[in-house]
Amino acid sequence: VQLQASGGGLVEAGGSLRLSCTASGSTLDAYTIGWFRQAPGKGREGVSTISDSDGSTYYAESVKGRFTISRNRAENTVYLQMNSLRPEDTADYYCAAFPGHYHGGSIIARPSLQTLALSWGQGTLVTVSS
Repeated sequence: VQLQASGGGLVEAGGSLRLSCTASGSTLDAYTIGWFRQAPGKGREGVSTISDSDGSTYYAESVKGRFTISRNRAENTVYLQMNSLRPEDTADYYCAAFPGHYHGGSIIARPSLQTLALSWGQGTLVTVSS
């Protein structure tokens, strides 16, 4: 599966953006999809995941209540709606596809599991100004 991430941009603190992760070559239905981010000088961290089977969602503590992940099967796309953005949300954002049996919460909590991703989209830059 090939992934295309898009939707990043420059926004003021308190603003919103919606990121898209669109698949080609395969349906996203068979995968757990995760959003990750990497800020300058920092490691890549898990932000949110949505499972393939029951659509269970998981979020990093830092984004709970502000970000919402969703899946549109007809469009073969996973979205990340980001509200109440903060300067510390500034980062390159990536989406990735994992085998469906991996637990979305574990993918966020354990950075080592990122190596199990089957495919990564290119980064989309989100910049939040103060």
